[in-house]
Amino acid sequence: MQPILSVSNLSKCFKQADGLFSSRTITAFGGVDFTLERGRTLAIVGESGSGKSALIRTLAGLLTATSGRIYIDGKPIGTLSSQQRCTTIRMIFQDPNYSLNPKITVGKILNAPLELNTDLNKEERHQQILETLKLVGLLPDYLAFYPDMLSNVQKHQVAIARAMILSPDIIIADEVLATLDISLRFKIVNLLIKIQKIKGTSYIFVAHNMHLVRHISDDIMVLHQGSIIEKGPSEEICENPQHEQTKYLLLTHQPNFRK
Repeated sequence: MQPILSVSNLSKCFKQADGLFSSRTITAFGGVDFTLERGRTLAIVGESGSGKSALIRTLAGLLTATSGRIYIDGKPIGTLSSQQRCTTIRMIFQDPNYSLNPKITVGKILNAPLELNTDLNKEERHQQILETLKLVGLLPDYLAFYPDMLSNVQKHQVAIARAMILSPDIIIADEVLATLDISLRFKIVNLLIKIQKIKGTSYIFVAHNMHLVRHISDDIMVLHQGSIIEKGPSEEICENPQHEQTKYLLLTHQPNFRK
């Protein structure tokens, strides 16, 4: 079966000022190759500065790749219209306190992607919003709420609903658990797993906590200094890591790890 996402020799470089009249090139990541199968979860892990954020922002279209190719369902991503791209790949940002507009209601937050990217009429959009709210475990009453009226977990549920409103094939989740305490993290993780079972959504999941990564992911890819140093099935990576950086990440979050 053809993967939903295929990445070939992808790289991203930035120009950085180096003195008054000169600059130098900084490579955020380079030579990255991987695939994502339908209905599976790929976790991308690595220390701060490893290139994770630049990579997922390039996949989401927020950054332009310096070189390499991205294919969605076998098609070069550059051949897709903005609407096709939005209905294929969506992103959940790290902190909903910043990514949700506090001045508009939940209903308007969820309606905006539908207005911009679909031909649905008002009634059809409303029905889609209600179905998506139900999917993430929220009642229709929340449509009239503003983000500041919600608990932290409810804000995450709205952020997930906004990502799922167009029924995308791929969701990129960028450190979405970082602002939650441990008990609430598993609530959101279990919600994402439930959505995947219902919708068959593929996830790219970026996180630091290896215990949560092991729980939610099928495969793990480890980035270090912009390069992939290790990738494979989650159990294999966690039980038998080959690279010292992977062992360090496991040791940081799993005190009993001694390999």
